[in-house]
Amino acid sequence: MGIVVRSALWGATIGTLLMGALVTAIELASESGKPSSAFITFTAILIVSFMMGAVPGAVVGTCVGLVRRSVQRPRHLPGQMPGPMHPPVPQQPYDMWSDLVERCAASTRRVAAAVQTVPQSAAKDWLQRISEQLLKELDDVRGIAQLGRALGAVDQKHPVYQRLLKASHDFHQFENEVGRVALQMFDHPELHEARTHLEMLEKQLPQLSP
Repeated sequence: MGIVVRSALWGATIGTLLMGALVTAIELASESGKPSSAFITFTAILIVSFMMGAVPGAVVGTCVGLVRRSVQRPRHLPGQMPGPMHPPVPQQPYDMWSDLVERCAASTRRVAAAVQTVPQSAAKDWLQRISEQLLKELDDVRGIAQLGRALGAVDQKHPVYQRLLKASHDFHQFENEVGRVALQMFDHPELHEARTHLEMLEKQLPQLSP
């Protein structure tokens, strides 16, 4: 049975009871000395209660049922079909290695972007080769992370994690040095001016390979 039908029946029942009580009270208050048939009185009360209580009560109950049904019904945009229900996506366990690898990868991307801003010169070509060496070190970073996963290490004090953490610090520090050298090369792009800085920068490359 729908919610609208149930509301209409409840409204009719309540309306009938209320109107019956009201008509009965009026009948008792206006009772004269003349005896009257109880059957006739009861029948009259039922008819009046139904006409004056059940019908309006059913109308009010129907309106209430329609409102309740519209509130409970899920709303969709016009012309839009409700989408299929998808099972919840299982949450992936936290991977402490991915965070450190991403830090190193982000430093590598920023170094490459910084090199591209330097004016074209032989010094820039040298700086470009240094940034490419950093990419090779990034492969070693990923290899160390894979080693940590293979060992099932979950403690941040584990030697593999500590080595990877140091690598992320080295990558960040090297990124800062590249920015400093690149800024100087804007004013002095000549190779003889930048040679000393590039040699020092090359020695500061993170060394993860044996």
